[in-house]
Formats: sequence, C-alpha cells, structure tokens
Amino acid sequence: MATPTTAPPRDIPAAFEYQESSDGIECYRLTENDLRVLLLPQDGAPVVTSMVTYHVGSRNEHTGHTGATHMLEHLMFKGTERYHKRTGTSIFETLQRVGAKVNASTWLDRTNYYEMLPTEHLPLALDIEADRMRGALIDPADVEDERTVILNERDRNQNDPVSRLFDEVWAAAFTAHPYHHPTIGWKSDIESMTPGDLREYYDTFYWPNNATLSLVGEFDRGAVLHNVAEHFGVLDTAPNKIPQVTTEEPEQTGLRRVTVRQEGQLGAVLMGFKSPPALEADSDALDVLARILASGKGSRLYRRCTDQGLTSDVFGINFRLRDPGLFSVFAYLAPEQDHQTVEDALWETIEDVQENGVSQEELDRARSQLRAQIAFDRDGPMRVASQLNEALAAGDWKLYTQYLDRLNDITIEDVQRVAQLYLNDEACTIGRYVPTS
Repeated sequence: MATPTTAPPRDIPAAFEYQESSDGIECYRLTENDLRVLLLPQDGAPVVTSMVTYHVGSRNEHTGHTGATHMLEHLMFKGTERYHKRTGTSIFETLQRVGAKVNASTWLDRTNYYEMLPTEHLPLALDIEADRMRGALIDPADVEDERTVILNERDRNQNDPVSRLFDEVWAAAFTAHPYHHPTIGWKSDIESMTPGDLREYYDTFYWPNNATLSLVGEFDRGAVLHNVAEHFGVLDTAPNKIPQVTTEEPEQTGLRRVTVRQEGQLGAVLMGFKSPPALEADSDALDVLARILASGKGSRLYRRCTDQGLTSDVFGINFRLRDPGLFSVFAYLAPEQDHQTVEDALWETIEDVQENGVSQEELDRARSQLRAQIAFDRDGPMRVASQLNEALAAGDWKLYTQYLDRLNDITIEDVQRVAQLYLNDEACTIGRYVPTS
C-alpha cells in the first residue's frame, strides 16, 4: 500500500522543509520561496531526469490571450542574458553538449520543461531552469519568429481531420470553462499576442511558488538539495497571489453535435461525455470502463464494431484533468460504412453495459491492461518524471503512487454505476468527421 510516511531523512539542508513521502518519493519545500521539490532516488546508471512543472496551462488563459502558455514554451528556449545563442550558450546547445535530452510540453493544466542527462551535469540543468524561471528575455524579435512557427504548427494540426475533430468537440462541449480553448490557441489570438501580453502572463504565473521540481534518477540526496537551494533559493516568491480558475462549466442539459468536413479517406465518430475531476474515485472506474469498451480485440466495441466490419479501429480515452473533462469514445469508420450505423452501434454497446453491467473477467482483464501500461510508463527516470508531471497537473502528486491501490478497490458495480451516471446523451457531445473526397 503506497501510504504516505512522515519520518524525514537525516541529510536535509536547512533551506528545506520536509513535508511527506510516498512509495519512495520525498516531498520538500524550499522555505525561501515555496518551490516544491520531489525526489525519487534510483539505483542504476548515473543518469537523472530534471523536470520543472509549472502549474499553468491553457486552462489559465482567457479569450484574447489563448495560446500564451504554448507560445511561452517556445520563448523559454530562446534564452536569458546568461544563456543565449549570441554568446554561443543557447539553452539547447549548452545542454546537448553534455549529452542531455531536452524538451518541453504544454497541456491543459500544466507546462513542463525537462532534461535527462548524466548526473554529474545536473547542476548545469538546475542553473538553466532557475535562470529562465525569472530571466526569460521574451524579446520582440523572438516573439515574431515563434509566432510564424506556431501558426505553421497550428495549420498542420488543422489539416489533420482527427485533430480538428477533437478540437471541435471540446469547443462545443465546454461553453464557459477554458477547456473550450485549444492548447495551441485560436488563430486570431496567436496573430495578435504582443510581447507585452506575454511578459504580463509570464510575470503572473512563472514563479517558484507556482512550480514543482521533480528529480528522478541516480543522485545523492544531500548534494542535490544543496544544488537546488543554491540555484533556486535566490529567486523571489510571486509578489501577488497566483490567479486561480474559478469558472465552472454549467451543467449540460442536452446532446450537442458538430461536424467536420475535410478532405480525407475514412470518416470518424467521436463521442465525448462530461467526466469528473481526475482525483475523484469515479475517474478510476472510468479508466477501467474505457478499457472494457475499447481496448484490444476482447473489448466490447471491437467485437461489436470492428469484428462486424463497421469500424476499422475504435478506442476509448478517459481524459483525467484537474477540472471535469471528457470521457471519449472514438471510432474510424470502415470503408462504405455510414456514421449513423456506427453511432447506433456505439450507443447500443454503452447501453448494454448500463443495463447488464460487466463481468469480473472483463474487470480483471482491464486492470491487467492498466497495470501493464503503468509498468511501461514507469520504466526509467524520464517516464517516471513524466507520469509524476501528470499527477501534479491533476492536483496531487500522490495520485502517481496510489493509483495501483485505487485500481484494486474498483468493483464491477462501480463500472456499471459510472456508465449509468456519466455516459448519457444529456451530457454528451458527438462529432462526425465526413471526408469530402
């Protein structure tokens, strides 16, 4: 059982307050500025992953400034006064010279910046992350360069009919909450965002007390904490309270539909049902339901649709987010099939689960699939840090350590109950992709 522990390790620098541990992960607070630090020491190769998770994503954006988080992700790599291409010390080149794998990603609830590199070079990665946490230049020329890059990236996404279908369904499903906005932002906002807008956004959210530093790999705890304090301890806490998202999506009271018509080959159907926040227990049961419905040849929808020649592929996704999200079922139509026939088959399969439940064998198989996926996702420091990052985005890093135990608590009654509670047409948004040629 991954229960939290409270006994602190002995080699903690005075700059830190030990908070708790769970399943080998230790949580600390840098008392100078409230930076949270998660440590997971691992034996093995002398390699470590350093990941800074900022608790800001497209969820924190408002109309007129959508895409700000993603644009800042690009600009955070353009440099600081100390790390810049004009001096031959660009962030990418400096880290890659010591063998680091480096990148970042933006999502609805968070942004992360990470390096995987030899442990001996970890102080360099910490120096760079601390420097750009408050020292990003956000140069107007860089903004214009990246604006062009991001607009091209958005065009590529829009040219992918499935990507566009997901954007359209989410935009229709959420009318008030910022999950309505695509992570990359609306085109007009990307085009009109000014360096001043981005500076204001950066100065609002990019502070130590709105970030978590996760370190996973082979390292000495005391030495690493001293390095973290040295580099991050000089940074101030935010001068103002970090703004919180207070908008709640109104209850959906009827089926919504969208259609995407675009050049392509196979049509598709996407069904999105309003689902609970990631930390709620019902999200665990919905994870299992997604597997039972649409994961592998033994799943309900594969047998009902793909085996019967209605679909070429079908899968389920439970988007676990900080606020209520979408439980989604997606199907590619088989050639010569029509959308209504496939949609009817999807509903029929869902209603069968609602009325008759699932078997213990199906529950056990779904849990085995999830455990196998988790084992794969936690193979190595980089994968571990990435999964910790998603738990942080959901609102509690201990979701990472407690998830397997939570799966054990799910019953077949839980699976049927969540199917009845969440998978109904009153809270559903359906999207159809119709190829034009």
